[in-house]
Amino acid sequence: MSVDAEIIETIDAVLGGDHVARIGQDAARIEELAGCGFEGLAYEVFEIELVREAEPRLLGMLREGTLARLAVKQCKNRGWKFFVHEDDSRLLRSSPLERDIIMVDVLTEATRKFRRDLQRGQGWKADHNGPRGACSLMSYFIGQCVWVFRRAYVRWARQRVSWARLHAVYDFTEDAANEAGLGGLLRAASYEIDDSEVFSTNFEDILVEQAPHTQAVVRLTVMGFSDAEIAERLKLTVAAVRQRRSRFRTALYQAARERRIWIPEQLHTKAVSRERNRGAV
Repeated sequence: MSVDAEIIETIDAVLGGDHVARIGQDAARIEELAGCGFEGLAYEVFEIELVREAEPRLLGMLREGTLARLAVKQCKNRGWKFFVHEDDSRLLRSSPLERDIIMVDVLTEATRKFRRDLQRGQGWKADHNGPRGACSLMSYFIGQCVWVFRRAYVRWARQRVSWARLHAVYDFTEDAANEAGLGGLLRAASYEIDDSEVFSTNFEDILVEQAPHTQAVVRLTVMGFSDAEIAERLKLTVAAVRQRRSRFRTALYQAARERRIWIPEQLHTKAVSRERNRGAV
């Protein structure tokens, strides 16, 4: 059995149900959406439904290691070097938060590719003549998620390494940390902190207390993505991205006031209060 056929068979086993009936329904839906060029409100609703149905199944496959295993096998079949570290596998099995983070990237990449392929006439076909014949639309979409998992995993793993490196330079003496890391997040903050003592709680502890989208915004910022790129990946507006990053800055400075972390003095923005401004006037 080919690797692609094995992937579809594994996915079909996860989905269950009557695949023949489902393929007929999928064909009618795709024909309807083709009439509007896979654009507009109708397609947006379809995409939301597709993601909502796929997400719990994908998270289960991620927790059980099935998604990573299929991606590794697919890459090996194509001669690509790719493996998932054992530590990362254990983390993805044990941490719902980490599964959510990587899943945001997987679904964003997969939905973009899925739509682009449909518009080019290269996407899902109800009459596909593969080793196992046609598959359902959901099986095909999850197959797309397997396809993009490699890139999503590499970005996620690099992000974790970058974050660990930031933890190792709490004094922010390395210029790289100041330029690309949390220093960049703090530079625009309008707070003044006088403490110069190192506290025990790290930045990651503060981050995991935030809402999932705020965490995603901060992590992508640390990875070096622009506001526009983050907004596209998370399906937010640029203003919402900046607002969520601002919330995290506020949380960091509040934690410093509570003596939970230390923010180096050279990263503080010496903002003048409104009261001082009024006095100067």
